[in-house]
Amino acid sequence: MQLVTIFGGTGFVGRYVARRMAQEGWRVRCASRRPNDAPFVRTYGVVGQVEPVFCNIRDDDSVRDVTRGADAVVNCVGILAESGRQTFESVQSEGAARIARIAAEEGALRLVQISAIGADSDAPSTYARTKGLGEEAVLEAFPTAMIVRPSIIFGHEDEFFNRFAGMARMAPLLPLVGASTRFQPVYVDDVAAAIQMGVTGRAEPGIYELGGPDVSTFRELMREMLVVIRRRGLVLNTPMPVAKLMGRAFDLVRNGTGGFIRPPLTYDQVVNLGRDSVVGDGVGTFADLGIRPTATEAILPDYLWRFRPSGQYAEANASAAELHSEDTKPLDGNRAGFS
Repeated sequence: MQLVTIFGGTGFVGRYVARRMAQEGWRVRCASRRPNDAPFVRTYGVVGQVEPVFCNIRDDDSVRDVTRGADAVVNCVGILAESGRQTFESVQSEGAARIARIAAEEGALRLVQISAIGADSDAPSTYARTKGLGEEAVLEAFPTAMIVRPSIIFGHEDEFFNRFAGMARMAPLLPLVGASTRFQPVYVDDVAAAIQMGVTGRAEPGIYELGGPDVSTFRELMREMLVVIRRRGLVLNTPMPVAKLMGRAFDLVRNGTGGFIRPPLTYDQVVNLGRDSVVGDGVGTFADLGIRPTATEAILPDYLWRFRPSGQYAEANASAAELHSEDTKPLDGNRAGFS
């Protein structure tokens, strides 16, 4: 039975990759800083097939311990905001480089690195810049690696639609930064399917940008979400100069409290939200992998229903209201039984 080590294997994307690889018949190591918090991954396979293990990607010995003996390696680790020693450089640049180097040294046959659309070593945001530096380091150490760059990822455990749906439940206003920025939302299990192809060798090495079937602005996505959760809300754009000032102020608060207070937005996130996240030219896509991506409209109702005013009873209440409306309509001659 072949073995894959998935760094970040208990996280949002990693758990979907782990499930698919277990179904493929592989042994799976889910490397995480907190493996004791993720016993659920064991249920993805038979007893002993999927194992959460400890790893700190900032440490060579720790990475080597969980990489040893692996036929393939997947790096799903990434952060949206820095916290303590978990900086963009240490995780997305140095960490990615360490994993690729040690995977090559330990004789892994394949490596899949999760990056992001917009990754560029010259990008204005630190997030995108370190993603780009990480890609360069991975390809230098492991030239046959597969690199996947998804747009914004959605799914049951996402921190995108769930976050804004929670805000819409609490207040009638949805303030956005970069309301006109375009995204190409991609379903998490479609991303996992692409990674699965890379791990098993059914995909050629190279860079793949992964986006869903539709391109929408941030504002359009929020309006779609509001329809799904059956709430009204005013989608309000925050001008970019104002958002940057807010981001810098929030950074001062976070740094001044040693990270104890975590504001809702950072300056780097503001900068990153000013750039479109859509599939570009000259790279592989879902089409090259033979995968038909899933639309948001097919998935969002499956997990955003809990944000509706009546939660799980929304459909039943709507049906009851419709029946009540029918019952109170005046009867015409035919409905009353007259000919």
